[in-house]
Amino acid sequence: MPNLTQYIGQALLYATFAAAIGTLASWPSHTQLPANSAQIKLAFNHGGARVEDCRKLTAQELSKLPSNKRKPNDCSRERVPVTIQLMVDGNLLYDAVLLPSGLSSDGQARTYQKFTVPAGKHVILARLRDSKRAEGFDYESKFEGELSSRQNLAIDFKAEQGGFLFR
Repeated sequence: MPNLTQYIGQALLYATFAAAIGTLASWPSHTQLPANSAQIKLAFNHGGARVEDCRKLTAQELSKLPSNKRKPNDCSRERVPVTIQLMVDGNLLYDAVLLPSGLSSDGQARTYQKFTVPAGKHVILARLRDSKRAEGFDYESKFEGELSSRQNLAIDFKAEQGGFLFR
């Protein structure tokens, strides 16, 4: 039969473990961002234009193909690289040429970047080229606003919604 000292020892041992777990759960403190700074996150998946335009097959070419492979158009799978630029207050923060994914270079170009900027008023300009043109950009969006301390600003790209989305 256990005596009183065993119960007291067991209670002290449990209390010591609970105190250690409680201390380690709240100490040391950790913050993702330093005070007086904000974070800009650029993340998107987007497929550029096709390298070659689709070509309409003639009736003669279609008749030579097996019946299960007869499509009216012949399209290349390969896509052009996507060029992206991000400027904050007139300074170039990110400039990249994103290659299409996939074995045949037919997938979407992807990026996920994080940038720490001082909190305060900022003008952010995002540009993207997804066509075969050599100069200029197909999409350009500007965000003017105040980023508070430890705020996260997410920048996404959706061509069907008009371009860049600032959230």
